[in-house]
Amino acid sequence: MMQRLVVLRPEPGNAATLARARDAGFDAVALPVFAVEPLDWAVPDPTQHDALILTSANALRFGGEAIAALRMLPVLAVGGHTAAAARDAGFEVIASGTGNAADIVALAERTGVRRALHLTGHDRTLEAGGVIATLIPVYQSVPRAIDPAELDVLHDRVALLHSARAAKRIGTLVNSAGLTRTRIAIAAFSPAIAAAAGSGWAHMVVAARPDDAALFAALTALPTTSR
Repeated sequence: MMQRLVVLRPEPGNAATLARARDAGFDAVALPVFAVEPLDWAVPDPTQHDALILTSANALRFGGEAIAALRMLPVLAVGGHTAAAARDAGFEVIASGTGNAADIVALAERTGVRRALHLTGHDRTLEAGGVIATLIPVYQSVPRAIDPAELDVLHDRVALLHSARAAKRIGTLVNSAGLTRTRIAIAAFSPAIAAAAGSGWAHMVVAARPDDAALFAALTALPTTSR
């Protein structure tokens, strides 16, 4: 029997993960806890930078048409999905890290990058400094209003956590609704995200790398949640 999953990430990523999960044979439902919105931003001079660092495909999805002005910059991406989105947007991807945001900085240094531009979200892990010459938020995630009754779907399922913010918020929502953590398992994109979820959950596993395929593979360590 396959695991029963709840996908918490915002759209359009939620639908993509949901489709991948169902294609893999999982019983999966959607419960996005954030919605992503674009931010106003000004395109910097691309000639003053030697690479573009992307830690999420949302920078491409919500950056708007202005992104096209940066296509001269080679991309370093976190995760295969971000790399694929960059290629689809017309960028050359010179490196794709399988770790977290900090790992991509180390990869940039090894690649010889010295003046990177980082397009990111309002809530982020990296800051300007070192190889990151310029950091610009181009999108933000805002909490969705969720009726406590919607959270009942979490019981006896595995919550998929793609960000530390989602991990913290689902913990808060579960506590506020009086749900039982020991009836909810967690599958996280990274150790940092798992740590942000806190303790008390039925089970917790962490993906070997930040992509959905690795997240689904990690589920094999869990007892089945199917009934």
